[in-house]
Amino acid sequence: MSLLTIDQKKCKQDGLCAADCPMGIIRFEGKGHYPEILPESESMCIRCGHCVAVCPHGALDHLDVPLAACTAIDKALAITPAQADQFLRSRRSVRQFKDKPVEKATLQQLIATARYAPTASNLQLVEWLVIDDPQRLHLIAAQVIDWMRSLLQDPKATVMPYYPMLVKAWDAGVDTILRSAPCLVTAMAPGPASVRMIDLTLALSYLELAAPQYGLGTCWAGLLQGAMLANPSLKQAVGIPQEYPFHFPLMIGYSKVRYYRLPERKPPIIHWR
Repeated sequence: MSLLTIDQKKCKQDGLCAADCPMGIIRFEGKGHYPEILPESESMCIRCGHCVAVCPHGALDHLDVPLAACTAIDKALAITPAQADQFLRSRRSVRQFKDKPVEKATLQQLIATARYAPTASNLQLVEWLVIDDPQRLHLIAAQVIDWMRSLLQDPKATVMPYYPMLVKAWDAGVDTILRSAPCLVTAMAPGPASVRMIDLTLALSYLELAAPQYGLGTCWAGLLQGAMLANPSLKQAVGIPQEYPFHFPLMIGYSKVRYYRLPERKPPIIHWR
């Protein structure tokens, strides 16, 4: 069975699908002909769905990206440039969380949204690890502190200047590693291609941009990430498989704080050529 099915009654023979195919495998010979993928080219298809999405007539169906599963874009939901600017600029790193668990249904919805982030060659290899057990999260944070202590006791170790402060705060009962977040979401991907790190970073960005609409705040768990990269036992404690070299954790929970301003940033440095 061919990957493409063309409704000849709807097809206007405009060649939009062929022109937009990232792999250039849709053949279109002009008016009087219909687009097709030759059998010998089908293995090159990355199942991105561009051909289905770009056809304004709904004339093209794809075996693995069926037209019926491709939601039509609702123009009424489009946002203005000003709305987009505020939406993106209002994103904050949240480090104060309510003592309230995040519902699994909400996490599933956020991850379902994040799966639409682009991935290299549309391979969609990003997987998710969710930890919402407070005791396990506390143990993970404690292991990061223990790792920091070991570095502070080693005169040859490279130590960040804020490590002593983090350890001292921990000893005083303040979680400086995971901020007492009720949930940790880790995006991860198998190797060997290093581009997988970009895939999962984009997916996490989608998730954290969607999270505030559910009353949730997020913060990238960089301290835990650094500790996992330096100490494989911590990676194992989090639960990331050994064969998954690419990963990054994100704290998530109901935010205790609300922000009313958009902090300014440095002007962009742009090199025009």
